[in-house]
Amino acid sequence: MPLALLALAIGAFGIGTTEFVIMGLLPEVAADFHVSIPTAGYLVSGYAMGVVLGAPLMSVLGTRVTRKRMLMILMGLFVIGNVVSATAPVFGVMLAGRVIASLAHGAFFGIGSVVAADLVAPHKKAGAIAMMFTGLTVANVVGVPLGTYIGQTAGWRTTFFLVAALGVVGLLGVAKLVPEQPRAEGVRLRHELAAFRNVQVLLAMAMTVLGFGGVFAAITYITPMMTEIAGYSASSVTWLLVLFGLGMVGGNLLGGKFADRHLMPLLYVSLGALAVVLSLFTLTAHNKIAAAVTIVLIGGLGFATVPPLQKRVLDQAAGAPTLASAVNIGAFNLGNALSAWLGGIVIAAGLDYTAPNWVGAVLAASALVLAVVSSRLERRTATRSRPVAAHLPEPAAVTAARR
Repeated sequence: MPLALLALAIGAFGIGTTEFVIMGLLPEVAADFHVSIPTAGYLVSGYAMGVVLGAPLMSVLGTRVTRKRMLMILMGLFVIGNVVSATAPVFGVMLAGRVIASLAHGAFFGIGSVVAADLVAPHKKAGAIAMMFTGLTVANVVGVPLGTYIGQTAGWRTTFFLVAALGVVGLLGVAKLVPEQPRAEGVRLRHELAAFRNVQVLLAMAMTVLGFGGVFAAITYITPMMTEIAGYSASSVTWLLVLFGLGMVGGNLLGGKFADRHLMPLLYVSLGALAVVLSLFTLTAHNKIAAAVTIVLIGGLGFATVPPLQKRVLDQAAGAPTLASAVNIGAFNLGNALSAWLGGIVIAAGLDYTAPNWVGAVLAASALVLAVVSSRLERRTATRSRPVAAHLPEPAAVTAARR
């Protein structure tokens, strides 16, 4: 794998850390700004909405410059956003900083996926994409727990300054290691938008929303589920999330390895198994060891879908993949928001904290159905486009020779 992928992975590590570390620092931030925990929660939802909106916006702006230059601009925006958050005098300014940083998220992973795929041979594209996303998964194992610890001991502002420094390292890495690729000639906004008329692109994005939504239906409510149902102490949730992160790392790497050779079968297996495991989580959540094992499996199966889904969008949007790739990153965050909302509804209806697992199972199963539909449509299209040999009468000379 090219060394340039390391620069992309470093940027992904920083972005993944800043996205999730705030969840462990909400009490400190709320106390510092004298706001309630639910109000501080806007720092999470505001970031997610910034990703959804920023992915297409920044990708459209990126059509005017080379991909390398756009990646550098995005990392610069990420650094600025985290510095604003770290130095914010009031809560509103910190929220603005979070939104600024989030604008870089979707476009960085979207454009970065295109760049990573172009750096390697066609049969290694999914592996290259997975290598970049490894930075995001490792962030959940190392960056988030470490950032939470630093924030709780040295102050949350220190964490955001360190994340900004990671962004600087990522920016320098992109500038030094990522090769300059000429801007695609003749590709305009209308070409990028044309990809969304492809039903296969839309199906892949819907699979992203539903499949990854299945994961976060359970993980969003992991703390009350593990403390109230499984019997873990509140302090144990940190290492349980580390287990989830380890599963993410393993699933991402395996997904990248097999997606290049067996993309659709991999989606069938991972989405089907995810639906089953989420269903079983309603039972395993009552046992500490079984719950821990299940959390690892959810992380692994969920992230095994990331490289194949991202590669499928790139393949189906060939010729103008940048905007579609970035929007698909926004689809992951849309799935997070959708599943968290649905999970909250079932809990508010009076069901216990394992009920969101059923929501996740239904979402993952729905994604599996879409994968089957997508595959059948693709085979039907291939059959229709296959040339049919014409049955022409034999030449007279041949007929005479046979006689």
